[in-house]
Amino acid sequence: MDETLIPITLFLMPVFIVGIVMYFGSRNRAAVLETVRAAAQAGQQLSPETIRALGMPRRNKGGDVRWGIILLAIAIAFSILGWTINAATDEPEAFQIMLGVASFPGLVGLALIAMGVFMKSRNDED
Repeated sequence: MDETLIPITLFLMPVFIVGIVMYFGSRNRAAVLETVRAAAQAGQQLSPETIRALGMPRRNKGGDVRWGIILLAIAIAFSILGWTINAATDEPEAFQIMLGVASFPGLVGLALIAMGVFMKSRNDED
């Protein structure tokens, strides 16, 4: 039981962390939108600066490229981990498995970088 629980926990922990962050972020946005809705119903006008001061997140330029680079770094880390396991235990399967795991964040990272680059050039043309 303990031998299967540890790997499952290892792979589920990032899912739980992301889920918690997303849950509380959505609660914060819902509270801000409720405040804006109440102010609008009361007839008050809110400037964009006021809404930002309430805590509404702004979308940063280049965010896709940053997340893409972070995901590529995670993919490289998984690859290095597989290589290290392979060197320490002489099991070639470990490196192949970790390369497979690394392909997911790596390909998503490449897609985000491509989107950031192409969207930037597209917005520059407009």
